[in-house]
Formats: sequence, structure tokens, C-alpha cells
Amino acid sequence: MAASDTFALTGKIALVAGASRGIGEAISHLLARHGAHVIVASRKIDACEAVAAAIREAGFSAEARTCHIGDMDSITATFDWLKSAHGRVDILINNGATNVYYGPIQDTDLAAYQKTMDVNVRGYFFMSAAAVKLMATHGGGAIVNVASVNAVVPGALQGVYNITKAAVVGMTKSFARECAPLGVRVNALLPGLTRTKLAGALLEGATGEKWSAHIPMARAAEPDEMAGAVLYLVSPAATYTTGVALNVDGGYLVS
Repeated sequence: MAASDTFALTGKIALVAGASRGIGEAISHLLARHGAHVIVASRKIDACEAVAAAIREAGFSAEARTCHIGDMDSITATFDWLKSAHGRVDILINNGATNVYYGPIQDTDLAAYQKTMDVNVRGYFFMSAAAVKLMATHGGGAIVNVASVNAVVPGALQGVYNITKAAVVGMTKSFARECAPLGVRVNALLPGLTRTKLAGALLEGATGEKWSAHIPMARAAEPDEMAGAVLYLVSPAATYTTGVALNVDGGYLVS
């Protein structure tokens, strides 16, 4: 393999869920720069179109698509459209997530529990299942599930969110084992504290300083710093890599 081909994604169709901002937006830009046609997806089509337009303005290939991974009908519609519009999908990035409740785990109400589970676990599961079926018809593909270091070290007052992210790691390993014979590789990314809207409350003032004190690199990550790991996991460089939970966390899990 030539050096120029190691991370080449030319001709690949990549669906990035949760791509309207933050880590998903950064992943979308990087995959497009390496040759993929990127489908920028989330609940809000205007925000997706803004990301897709920026990618096109930079000279690369992208389009926007509404996909709410917490809604089963939306998942079905997305993959029906993929089959009709492109006939294939080579890369799936499950990045959409929610964390609707901060507080004592024993006080979590059913609505908060259900919404967090529906998006973070059920959504990833059925997006992956649909992608595997489509990928298997044309020789395989690669899936990356964006989890969190909370899967390994639970964050305080984030009980259900922690549980969902641990479930994503287990899900990744199960899909990886069963889908390898189909040519589908499935891996997980475990971001550390990253400057996104979801983590905004953890980065403010004294709270942000407290979190940074537990990170050997002593700072939060930028979304772009997550995208390179995802590029590796979906690229020809990782053809023998599946079932991995790759932490990108500034050293947090070894501190």
C-alpha cells in the first residue's frame, strides 16, 4: 500500500450521525478531506446543511440528511433513502448522544432514563444493524461508535449516561465479533473531556479546572483532536483492527 493510500477514502460513502456540530462536525470534515462522500446527519437539517455546505465550499463532497437516531422510523427512513440514493454505505459513525439528567442516580426518573437509553443505546444498535446489512451486500465496511471515557470511569451525577456509554463498548465488541465474517469492522472511540455543547457545563470556571486537574495533559480536547482517531479506524490503515475501544483522553484513563 502506497503511503498516499494509507488513509484514502476515495469513493466511500460515509454516514455521520450527530454531525451538525462538535465531534461529528470535525469527523465529517476530515473524512471528506480524505475523499469520502459524507452524509452529514442529525435531527436539524439546517445545521446539517451548513456543515455540508462548508465541506463543499472547501472543494469536497457532502450532503445533508435528517436522521434522529432516537426515533426508529427515522432510522428506517435513512437507510431506505441510502439504498435508493447511493445503493451502499461504507462507513457509519454513530456520534449522536444525549445526557438529559445530572443528579443522584437514584433520583433518575423514567422519562430521563428512557430518552438517554433510546438515543445512546437503542439508536446506535439499530443504526449499526441496518448498516451491517447494507455493508454486507457490497463487501463490508467500517463502523465507529463514539462512546466516552465514562464507560470506564463513571462520571459523578451522570449515572444513566455512564451506563449507556459502557453499553456502547459492549455493543461494539459484540458487533465486531459477529460481523467480522461479513467484512464489517466495528470499533469504538472513547473521547475524554472535549469542548462540545454536551460537555459545556463541565468546562466552566472552577469545575473546568477541577476536571483538568485529573488530565495529565491538563486541558480539554478540541473536537478536531478526535477526528484523526476515527479516520484511522475507518481507513485502509486499520484493516486488521476491530473490536477496539480507543481512548483519546489526554491521559485521563492512566492518571
